[in-house]
Amino acid sequence: MVKVKQIYICNNCAAEYSQWFGLCKECNEFGTISEEPIDISSGAGTSRGGWQSGTRSNNKVSGAAKPRVSLKFSEINNDVQERFPSGYGEFDRVLGGGIVPGSLVLIGGDPGIGKSTLLLQVANKLSYTLPRILYVSAEESGQQVKLRASRLDVADTKTAAANGKDNGKVSQKKDNNLYVMPETDLEEILRELESLKPQVAVIDSIQTLHFAALTSSPGSVAQVRECTSALMQVGKRENITLLIVGHVTKEGAIAGPRVLEHLVDTVLYFEGDRYASHRLLRSVKNRFGATHEIGIFEMAEGGLVEVDNPSELFLGNRDEASPGTSVVVACEGTRPIVVEIQALVSPTSYTSPRRSTTGIDYNRLQQILAVLEKRVGVPLSKLDAYVASVGGLGVGEPAADLGVAIAIVASFRDRVVDPRTVLIGEVGLGGQVRLVSQMELRLKEAAKLGFKKAIVPKGQSLPDDLGLEVIPISKVIDAIIAAIPSERSGDFSMPEEED
Repeated sequence: MVKVKQIYICNNCAAEYSQWFGLCKECNEFGTISEEPIDISSGAGTSRGGWQSGTRSNNKVSGAAKPRVSLKFSEINNDVQERFPSGYGEFDRVLGGGIVPGSLVLIGGDPGIGKSTLLLQVANKLSYTLPRILYVSAEESGQQVKLRASRLDVADTKTAAANGKDNGKVSQKKDNNLYVMPETDLEEILRELESLKPQVAVIDSIQTLHFAALTSSPGSVAQVRECTSALMQVGKRENITLLIVGHVTKEGAIAGPRVLEHLVDTVLYFEGDRYASHRLLRSVKNRFGATHEIGIFEMAEGGLVEVDNPSELFLGNRDEASPGTSVVVACEGTRPIVVEIQALVSPTSYTSPRRSTTGIDYNRLQQILAVLEKRVGVPLSKLDAYVASVGGLGVGEPAADLGVAIAIVASFRDRVVDPRTVLIGEVGLGGQVRLVSQMELRLKEAAKLGFKKAIVPKGQSLPDDLGLEVIPISKVIDAIIAAIPSERSGDFSMPEEED
């Protein structure tokens, strides 16, 4: 006989309670606890012995010991898993070199950022090279998907009225292998996957699917967990690659239980300002490649377009140099990106000075300001400081510290740093410039873009014949002298105002 027990689960943090509460004690959110039924089988309490049950096994086996299903490493097939390209090099880069058959890829991002647009374009590209691609739309009808596909020039049923006439006949675009399924019922989707057997299936989105065996509403912890688990079992069994769209919370994390990110093989975040043109696809988990890889796209009239040279996007206008700017080389995974850092230092109009950052960690800025005042002698405690990266790219690694410090001092002294100079190094609390990783990769990227000089930490191993003048320094004050032209060395007084 099957017994049914009711438990209460928080839809935000998956905390479990024996009774309903208005406030979750774990995440302090109101109205997120919902009732979930669970089945308790009468035979579920069968004991297997061991230390938990109090009955220890004597571990005596008659005859020779032998494994039942376990294998040695030498017995496991070591064939390399073949990847296939998605049609977008930036998407393949983030995945680690292409799509792995039978993998689960979770893509999250803010509403309106372009998740559905990206996956519809990827599905369209794949449909011309693979036999069957399935696009499951749980949020839009088939007409809505087709209308969006027409705007992106993805739909393959439009007639070419203007240029498609051949011998008096109107031609059509070649029909691809993209199938669209507007459905929210999980069981119907699973039956379609087992019947169609597509190479790639897009699920848009996992929070809108509904499993009829559960009484909870779509998007709840139980629904998301069970739907993802069922899709994973079918995908692994039929060797179907699943690209799953996930909603995010107001904090920016994937909505639903944390187990969702544990079940999938890869977790990607689609980031960017919806009012800006560029978008960043960032990898935070990847079982088949490196994490923290990024791919850069630009939202154009015809959809998302790959950015071949992202360094030019984040360099800004280098024709006219202005005070308070410097150039750093940040590494996102294995990709070096040259980014321009801008700083503005001005007298404050408030009791306490303001500090503001865009793309730079706020706490990192506070630390650099303290080092400049204590170790270098730049009086910044009563001045407002604003620091930003061009394009709003998030630069969180310590290798950008030296560029931020030089930009602040250059703005303070109203000097112009040579626009052909890059600065790479971590600033220590004692005013030292520490070594950073992947220096050769950074310098090669700077040389490729035409930079002539690089200021780097002393003792860093450097490659030969890069075409760069490399200046090794050990302290921040040495970098200031090398990077900022000054008629009077060591003069940190504020420039006098002209009458």
